[in-house]
Amino acid sequence: MAITAAMVKELRETTGAGMMDAKKALTETDGDMGAAVDWLRTKGLAKAAKKADRVAAEGLVGVQVEGGRGVAVEINSETDFVAKNADFQQLVREITGVALAGAGDIEALKAADLNGKPVSDVVTGAIARIGENLTLRRVQVLEGETVVSYVHNAAADGLGKIGVLVALSGPTEKAQAVGKQFAMHIAATNPVSLSEATMDPAALERELQVQTAKALEENAGSAKPKPEAVIQNNIIPGRMKKFVAENTLLGQAFVMNPDQTVEQAAQEAGVEITAYARVMVGEGIEKKEEDFAAEVAKTLSGA
Repeated sequence: MAITAAMVKELRETTGAGMMDAKKALTETDGDMGAAVDWLRTKGLAKAAKKADRVAAEGLVGVQVEGGRGVAVEINSETDFVAKNADFQQLVREITGVALAGAGDIEALKAADLNGKPVSDVVTGAIARIGENLTLRRVQVLEGETVVSYVHNAAADGLGKIGVLVALSGPTEKAQAVGKQFAMHIAATNPVSLSEATMDPAALERELQVQTAKALEENAGSAKPKPEAVIQNNIIPGRMKKFVAENTLLGQAFVMNPDQTVEQAAQEAGVEITAYARVMVGEGIEKKEEDFAAEVAKTLSGA
């Protein structure tokens, strides 16, 4: 498969690897982007950059909670300037209120009534009025005994760049008191799942393959290779345990007290975290393409 400048650029942005390393990874994996990422990780060349941290979409997340139900709604705009517009903020606030009242998924929310019109028509009207393309992108609903919310980079009450909801069981006062701390933790660390039990089995298997290949390659290049049993029974399981701890909410070190895991902090507070949701503006939306093709093309043609 021909390796293009755009493919090299995408892999560099995804992994933080150097240009030549990205090109080699794509060449070795016949242009398979996912396999190329794993190849770079196996070689220790991929940095811990996350694609979602580099998205360019703007807008706001609206968050509202009532009783044991909370919602987070993302509406995108073309520029951050519009996100500061009072008209746009009121639009996000009103649509979030509609979601809280019962519209549990994005299609139901678009069809729901807002001031006598479907929400989708209200958004269309706002596009003409505000002068930018607006997108009602997603809604997250969380229910539980107690639901606590937090908004990071708040533009106004209940509106910001990151919205977090946490559902907890246990005494209400305790859950509300500690729940916001857990929500702030989630905003900062962006865990992949609640616990190992809720992680995607395919993601765990893929990580196991990466760590196995990496450990075997490191051992092969070592001046003092370790026995195969040590690799299989100690090193690889140890790395997988670390991976799970770093990527699950309950296993992470609690940002308010790194000597405890989040699970231990919850137990100490007498509550249990049953679910969470984190919505960040623009998460997963690609940047607009930048023109540095000449630099990459030169590198490709010179190989």
